[in-house]
Amino acid sequence: MRKFLVTALIMVILVGVTACRDKSEQVRMATGGSTGTYYAFGTAVGQILNEKTGIPISVQSTGASRANIQLINAGEIELAIVQNDVMDYAWRGVDLFNGEQITSFNTMAALYAEVCQIVVSASSGIRSVAELRGKEVSVGDAGSGVEFNARQILDAYGLSFDDIGKHNLSFGASADALRDNKIDAFFCVAGAPTPAIIDLATNRDIAILEIDENFANQLIRRYPFYTRFPIPAGSYRGQVHAVMTVAVKATFIVSTRLSEDTVYRLTKNLFENQALIEAAHVKGTELSPAYATEGISVPFHPGAAKYFREIGAIR
Repeated sequence: MRKFLVTALIMVILVGVTACRDKSEQVRMATGGSTGTYYAFGTAVGQILNEKTGIPISVQSTGASRANIQLINAGEIELAIVQNDVMDYAWRGVDLFNGEQITSFNTMAALYAEVCQIVVSASSGIRSVAELRGKEVSVGDAGSGVEFNARQILDAYGLSFDDIGKHNLSFGASADALRDNKIDAFFCVAGAPTPAIIDLATNRDIAILEIDENFANQLIRRYPFYTRFPIPAGSYRGQVHAVMTVAVKATFIVSTRLSEDTVYRLTKNLFENQALIEAAHVKGTELSPAYATEGISVPFHPGAAKYFREIGAIR
């Protein structure tokens, strides 16, 4: 009888340990709006990492960068795609996170360039950011990284939100509003080409506004996380020439609660399966350990750091 009880107790403990281990490896990934690059890329990567690591990964559509950081802080997700500028604000408790310092996340890897795209109707006559004064303009979801990028770009041109009819719409809703002539322009910060803009351009002639070199350099001096970036010709229907603008980095962040082993496996398989990711989504072409580790202001998770040290990407 005693032997039976001891055996039963051991089985209960083993089941409990297994349950805890399984629970710890459940990874919920936050992305962005369902018509944005975050969601499409995150879904593709999530499926591949799930298959290659055996770690159950569920993908959620969310309000993007700021919301994702808050979701990690609340313990509601473990993995998220965010802009590198927004994660810097959160870590330092400034700007979008003024007085709300959040350090419950670490960097996993920078992924691809997030391009600041300002979309107008080709027939609108708007040819410069300066000409947005007095226009109806969507600046992204309220409290999003896009909204803050819009504020910074407008400021470089001497404009503020008081100078426009400000709308807080998602990428898909912004595209619909432009198509229906309810707004004159919208900001979209995402990998280019962006699904919502591709869809809009199929039945509406559009133009992407250039951010002139002088204004771009002014932005970069004030906010070093920006880089100059050309949207290649042909990215959208009717776009004959490359459009020079600025970009930030889409970055995977992870909860500090995730184990080193889990994050190591996720990071390792992210790069060792680049060919599969590239085949699933065009942004996979930009994956590289060098890009993933450059210009990162928030510490790497120990699991990610372990992988990058193994391949010599960091010391």
